[in-house]
Amino acid sequence: MKLTRLSRTKGSILIFGAHPDDIEFGCGAIVASEYLAGSKITFIVCSRGESGSFGNPKTRAKEATKAAKLLGAELQLIDLDGDAHLEIKTAHILTLAEKIRALKPAMVIAPSTTKTQHPDHYKLGEMVRDATRLARYGGVKELKALTAHKINQLLFYAVTPDAEPKDSLPLLFDVSSPKVISLWKKAMQAHASQVKSKKYVEFQLARARVLGLNSSLEYAQALYHEHSLVFNSLSQFGTSARSF
Repeated sequence: MKLTRLSRTKGSILIFGAHPDDIEFGCGAIVASEYLAGSKITFIVCSRGESGSFGNPKTRAKEATKAAKLLGAELQLIDLDGDAHLEIKTAHILTLAEKIRALKPAMVIAPSTTKTQHPDHYKLGEMVRDATRLARYGGVKELKALTAHKINQLLFYAVTPDAEPKDSLPLLFDVSSPKVISLWKKAMQAHASQVKSKKYVEFQLARARVLGLNSSLEYAQALYHEHSLVFNSLSQFGTSARSF
């Protein structure tokens, strides 16, 4: 399977997570690479992990703050319905659209909309997708206090293999740099209440290692898209990754 590498994004990046640690586990190496390259990054996390088996909302908020700082990201914690209670609502979509208008990112990244995963993940992914659309409509009365904003790209990450879309060719990012891997590990390990319960760090590193080796790289992470990507030059393409 051929996997195409995108060139680095221009402008700020806004990444949504349903729970503390989703972003770090799902696309943390890509974030680390963008941070080291000087990108402006914002995390919006939509619960405090209050339904999890380990930790508590206060602890998990502190862990999320530490991880975001390591990755050079501004963190915003917002409360929608709470962990494991998220529902798809127009009110929530408008809240997310308001954040997009306020921050004006060039790129938005959200959890994949594949349903074979934690329900909060795919529900948030669907609402973020809808919010990016509403954010650009100037006539939405609830959003008129802020200027309409159209993003350049909407991409999705998969926290687990089950969440990987089966109908979308992954966009491969080479994250083989030792600095990137070290920073990513530290960001994941910042979620101490979670990583002490299961081998989450080892699991995500193994995923990235297998994806990388399958494409002649040391480590790789993937993002996914639901719309065609538009290029204005063949020079924007990276190399095509091939397995052994």
